[in-house]
Amino acid sequence: MPAGPVIVDNTPLVALWTLRRLDLFQLLFDEVLAPAAVYAEFLTTERALRQSALATASWIRPASLADPRRADTFVGIGRGEAEVLVLAQERHARLVVIDDLRARRYARRLAMPLTGTMGLLVQAKREGYLTEVAPLIHELQMAGIFFSASLVADVLMLAGEAE
Repeated sequence: MPAGPVIVDNTPLVALWTLRRLDLFQLLFDEVLAPAAVYAEFLTTERALRQSALATASWIRPASLADPRRADTFVGIGRGEAEVLVLAQERHARLVVIDDLRARRYARRLAMPLTGTMGLLVQAKREGYLTEVAPLIHELQMAGIFFSASLVADVLMLAGEAE
């Protein structure tokens, strides 16, 4: 994989935490960076549990922006997503892990290498770290994380689990 860090947004972080699989970040990428706004957003609920998880996941590191004002240039997305995009530009990220549709559009316009929670699950299965993705998708949906039916169908097809 090319040089440069992997930058993660809140939803993929929450998703892997929900699945108790933050280790997939380490297995797939060694380490990932999360901008300050993403860290803060991740810790807004279940703070003690999530802090504990991050404390044991040393491969997920907080990172500051060189110029935080640049995040203000991204209109129509949250602060966390904007900081992910800025950090990716500043650090020449090899990959951006983000689920938000508007933020993904910005990333595509900026020609950033891009994946999301579902892409991580498929990659983890392909690399032998997961045996199935369907039960994990179901668990995320039961936890209130929304994925469109067409995305789920596409992911199950990619993972070789389509009916």
